[in-house]
Amino acid sequence: MTSTSTNLAHNQQTPCGKMDLTPFKPFISMVMVVFISAATVLSPIISQQAHAQGLLRDAEIEQWVHDYSFPILEAAEIDPETITFLIVGDPSPNAFAGGRTMGIFTGLITTADYPNEVEGVIAHEVGHLKGEHSTRRADAFAAASRPILLSLLLAGAAVAAGAPEAAFGIFGLGQHIGTVNALAYSQSNESSADASAIRYLETIGHSGQGLVDFFDKLRNPQVLRSRKLNPYLSTHPLAIDRVTALTENVNNSQYADVKDSPEDIARFRLIQAKIRGFLDAPKFTLRRYPLSDKSDPARYARAVAFYRSADIEGSLSEINFLLEKNPDNPYFQELKGQMLFETGRTYESIEPHRRSVELAPDKALLRVNLGRALLSTEDTKNVVESIDVLKSALRIESGNSFGWYELARAHGHMGDEGLALLCTAESKYYGGAKGEANQFARRSLKYFNRGSREWLQAQDILVAVNGSGNRRGATNRKRGGKGGKGRRGGNGGKRPGDNNKTKKEQENTPESEKGPKEEIEEITLPEDGRIPEPDLLPEAPRE
Repeated sequence: MTSTSTNLAHNQQTPCGKMDLTPFKPFISMVMVVFISAATVLSPIISQQAHAQGLLRDAEIEQWVHDYSFPILEAAEIDPETITFLIVGDPSPNAFAGGRTMGIFTGLITTADYPNEVEGVIAHEVGHLKGEHSTRRADAFAAASRPILLSLLLAGAAVAAGAPEAAFGIFGLGQHIGTVNALAYSQSNESSADASAIRYLETIGHSGQGLVDFFDKLRNPQVLRSRKLNPYLSTHPLAIDRVTALTENVNNSQYADVKDSPEDIARFRLIQAKIRGFLDAPKFTLRRYPLSDKSDPARYARAVAFYRSADIEGSLSEINFLLEKNPDNPYFQELKGQMLFETGRTYESIEPHRRSVELAPDKALLRVNLGRALLSTEDTKNVVESIDVLKSALRIESGNSFGWYELARAHGHMGDEGLALLCTAESKYYGGAKGEANQFARRSLKYFNRGSREWLQAQDILVAVNGSGNRRGATNRKRGGKGGKGRRGGNGGKRPGDNNKTKKEQENTPESEKGPKEEIEEITLPEDGRIPEPDLLPEAPRE
């Protein structure tokens, strides 16, 4: 399991117009604080919900989320391949959806008693996606801001007239009206998503009881606050009201009594144990899963807790026991490889990592782990193999920044500076460091023939980073498609025109006969608007 911290900025705009608002700046600030605070509570988009939390990457957890999400998305007539899933490492029992993204908090998984509870929440979030509620909420907030801004101008006039107390009264009225308008729209969205969730679950023959039970969990603390809670100031309709409506719908469903299978529950317990092992303090994990507990989930959690406590022998004892019972579990193999690798036993880690890839060949993260282990031996034969393994991982998941970084290291180890620079540019690009991506892509150009696949790949990065044109049609490649064979094109990395000249001969060659220098050039595309897939790697859409 890997973690990436997110730090997403929020765009803040102040009202503007022909009127000089300088005297009203204190009120403008107040409006923006109130409005942004409301958006933080209401908006389901990533920049609000995942702020300051860690985003986790784990092949096993991601596969579990996909297995429960894909059938529901298909029931809603949404292509699952168009949705980005995020696993947020946070103990809150929460989830969010907006645009083409769905986020699942680890707290949602660990709080649930059985899989159908999480499945119900996922169905609810799919309801938001299908209803495009994130887009409509943006419109609702825009509409809600109008009475706030009107009261701002009236309040400013009151101050100018020498009646600041009236100004605060006027401002407060507009603020309340605007906030209630936005929240009322949110309540409508939530109720709609609830109803949609039940329909989707019925379509796939599953019960909506899990959603009812999950809201039941949230109801008790809310009852204690209900006397102080204004229904219009709640992000979601009150849990009591929602449970009542949901219960009625579920009871009318022919699938109301459908339960999770024992196999599904057993798999869910392993997922919960893994999350707790990695995210809870080891002492808490070991308290929850004592040595007296001989179940598979307990051993899984203890294996992680011992590993995090630097007790490698204890962790290996637990994971080896699990592997004796389940030798074909790719994620047990992955964990053993990770334990060995991160405790300096690199050569020993290769075999379990290799076995995990054999058992789950479609998982890019497992291939990256194997490639990293091979590369870290610094044995030439292993490094050559690592290049092939990492390329295969990136054909599955082209946006894996760490995979590109490891591939750059591998090419650097083999002395192939051009490809090392190009892969570093890709790593920086997908890691969000567009300025550095620009620099590395420029530096790589001199190593490739003009028009070669690698040269085009570098140009593609430069165009995307610098906004010099819309190259999306040329690089809009479907995820998971087949790619090239990983051959390096051109004439061994020399600039066009160099042919087989020695360094001295190149220095004496007139500039007019030399190949291209580092620059962004306009490229004439084929009639279909696409460029050839780079041999180095396909699947790299730019946005």
